[in-house]
Amino acid sequence: MSAAETVPVPATVPREAAARRRPSTGVLVAGGWLAVVALAALLLPLLPGFDPLHGDFANPAAAPGPGHWLGTDAAGRDVFQRTVAGARASFAVAGLTITVGLLGGGTLGIAAGWFRGPVDKVIGFAADLLMSVPTLILVMIAVSLRGPSLPVIGILIGLFTVPAFTRVVRAVVLSLSERGFVQAARMIGTAPLRILVREVVPHVAPIALTFAFTATTVSIVAEGSLSFLGFGLRPPEPSWGGIIAEGRTTLGSAPWISLAPAAVLCLTVLALNYLGDKLRSKGGRG
Repeated sequence: MSAAETVPVPATVPREAAARRRPSTGVLVAGGWLAVVALAALLLPLLPGFDPLHGDFANPAAAPGPGHWLGTDAAGRDVFQRTVAGARASFAVAGLTITVGLLGGGTLGIAAGWFRGPVDKVIGFAADLLMSVPTLILVMIAVSLRGPSLPVIGILIGLFTVPAFTRVVRAVVLSLSERGFVQAARMIGTAPLRILVREVVPHVAPIALTFAFTATTVSIVAEGSLSFLGFGLRPPEPSWGGIIAEGRTTLGSAPWISLAPAAVLCLTVLALNYLGDKLRSKGGRG
């Protein structure tokens, strides 16, 4: 067959593969929103003149405008700056929550799924017991005794995510322990700790990190709820729930005080949930 008669190979397959690898518009929007909120929370407080506690007493409850992009609250404090500062509080609590949940729940889940038997029963009973406790009520009691602070709130919320992480990790480890590569490692006499570190943990980590998106939304909503109820950071320290609570008495005359942090909170939770769902569906197809 001559070169002129050669049948061309269609290039649709590589293009379709590249399209599948390309992030969707929703993922880009959600990731972009989270990046903007995170960068604002990290960088804007470093700028000169940023002071979420400073009150412009000449403009109390001022509507959004050039001087105050999201308006001011009843004390003349800039709502935009307070919303940005509130993001730092929410992300700090989320970071502590995920750290405690991943380390505690991951360790317990691996132990329960690997050793099984009495170890699994004891850990399972402890997880069920902790999940049966009304979380917010217990956290409010603990905060009342210890005092409201970001470390206390973050660690307490993190403790209540440990059972969920434990169950997720345990289920993965139970499945992996029956897989051929794990059985083969056992048959050749590989030490259990080496199998866990080299074979089990690398497969568990992506699933646990995917679940961390859900735990992050839980921690942000829980911190906002505690602050709204008066068990979060003490005023005038800003947090999303606290700012929303401060503006509820002026919803009729100055709705922007509550609506601005509420909108940021809702959009952040929505973005986290969307990215978490996408990661779980991608993992399921894999």
